[in-house]
Amino acid sequence: GLGRAGCGALARAPATAGAPRMPAAAAAFFQRREMASGQLAHPSGMSSPTLEALKNPTAAITYDEYNHSRFAPGGDVSKRAFTYMVLAGGRFIYAAGLRLLVLKFILSMQASKDVLALASLEVDLAGVGEGQTITVKWRGKPVFVRHRSAEEIASANAVSTAELRDPQTDGDRVVNPKYLVVVGVCTHLGCVPLPNAGDYNGWFCPCHGSHYDNSGRIRKGPAPYNLEVPEYKFLDENNLLVG
Repeated sequence: GLGRAGCGALARAPATAGAPRMPAAAAAFFQRREMASGQLAHPSGMSSPTLEALKNPTAAITYDEYNHSRFAPGGDVSKRAFTYMVLAGGRFIYAAGLRLLVLKFILSMQASKDVLALASLEVDLAGVGEGQTITVKWRGKPVFVRHRSAEEIASANAVSTAELRDPQTDGDRVVNPKYLVVVGVCTHLGCVPLPNAGDYNGWFCPCHGSHYDNSGRIRKGPAPYNLEVPEYKFLDENNLLVG
């Protein structure tokens, strides 16, 4: 605050050489304010002591510190601990919120429990007799599980890969030679082949006449590849886990 009496005295003091001048917009603002308060009687040329002091600053100007005090650079020392605590707490809350957002995004990309349950299928082989084929559903597709006899295993191993369209030995397609596990989808156009049928006593697709042997390998017809072998493993002698 600048005292009115002091401003009057300062206004009469000569301007110091090189002192900065008040911008025209600021001078006009103070002039309008003085006119509104009644301290400026005439708008043309006559101005109040306060306006004169602001328009012509000198080194002798002092400030009235009665209503407020000045602080050294850096703010109030007694409040630094509180300021640091507020800043640290805000950053901690920000970091915790960011971590929660990242975790929610990562968890949203993981498969749900019902999807994970469908990703694998456990099959009980105790009731599957020799020479019998069962069909189970896995991931929305049929899967053939065939309990092969010793004669079928021998005939599958006797086939030369040179005569196969999609060369694979029987040993490459089974984990346990007694059980053949294949996806029951024809590799031609996606039909479901019939088990224990065809010229090779394996699978036959009636849609376009593809014949597969008892190892699921294409032997005749338009299908280009063997029946797919899914990922599977044996949990024990009578339990199979597909997927």
